[in-house]
Parts: sequence; structure tokens; C-alpha cells
Amino acid sequence: MTMLRAALAAPLVMLLLACSPALNWREVALQRSSAHALLPCKPERATRSVPLGGVATELAVVGCDAAGATFAVMTASAPAGASPDAVLAGWQQATLANMQADAAQVQRSDFRPTGGLPLAHAQRIVAQGRRADGRAVAAQAVWSAHPAPEGGGIELLHAVVYAERADPVAADAFFAGLGW
Repeated sequence: MTMLRAALAAPLVMLLLACSPALNWREVALQRSSAHALLPCKPERATRSVPLGGVATELAVVGCDAAGATFAVMTASAPAGASPDAVLAGWQQATLANMQADAAQVQRSDFRPTGGLPLAHAQRIVAQGRRADGRAVAAQAVWSAHPAPEGGGIELLHAVVYAERADPVAADAFFAGLGW
């Protein structure tokens, strides 16, 4: 009976942890995208040009720091005719290389938020690596794509949580708030 109570209480405890005072969830509009997200803190915004799929691409970033972790969502568009799966694969490789992750230790699973395309590299990963200053970092990240509402292109989305130690409960809540 004690094990049954513990099994029933576990989801409630996880929900309460995800709703802790350090994580003040709010809906955030994403620039140049029809996607939506929930962030656990007041976001800062930036844009920059990055090479995605071999093409200079305007990347919109929204993110914040809460409970010892950095939460960020990035959106971009790929033109009609571009292979969204190839772009997501390259984006994953660049992210993992940037954090010096051991590719053999990366855990992968499928990720498809509401409206996301069923692509091979629409994935959720968990990885260990190093920050630029050499400190250890744990990353939980997702990638997805969606047909653009206008123009025939593809909307791309990448969300990530960086922290000293992975917090699956907070990451689950963050990734559950993503979609189109």
C-alpha cells in the first residue's frame, strides 16, 4: 500500500516542483514565428544572423535565467525547397559541438509538439558538456519544424535548458509549453 501511495504521489510532487516560486511561467510571443512558448521568467530578446543549412539566417532568440538554469527558445525560417530535417540535423550538431558534448553519450528521443512535422531530427536530447569557460553543463534541448503559414517555407524551432545539473521536471514543463 505504501508503494501505491508513493506511485500516486510522484506526479503531484513533480507538478509542484515545476510550479515552484523560482519558476514563474508565462506565455511568450515568439518573433517572426507562429510558434508559442512558456518561459519560467521574464524574457530577454535578441536577433542575430547565423548559418543554418549553409545559408545566413536571421535567428530570433528569447530567453531568461531562473532556478539556476538558462531557458532559451530560438526561431528561424527556412525557404521553400530547403530540407528542414537536414537543417535540424546541422543545428543539433552545432549545438552539441559548441558545448563540447560527447556524442556517444547523448540521449535522444522523438519530439513533436502540437503542429510539429514528423522529421527524423525533430528530437529531444539530453547531453553533458562544457561551457566556454570549461565548467560542466547539462543540456536538455529540442528541435522541431512546422510549415510556414505564408510563403511556402518552413518555421524552425529550437529550445534548450542549460544548467549545472539536468532538471527533467522543469525541462518537461518548458518543452510542454512549445507548439504552433
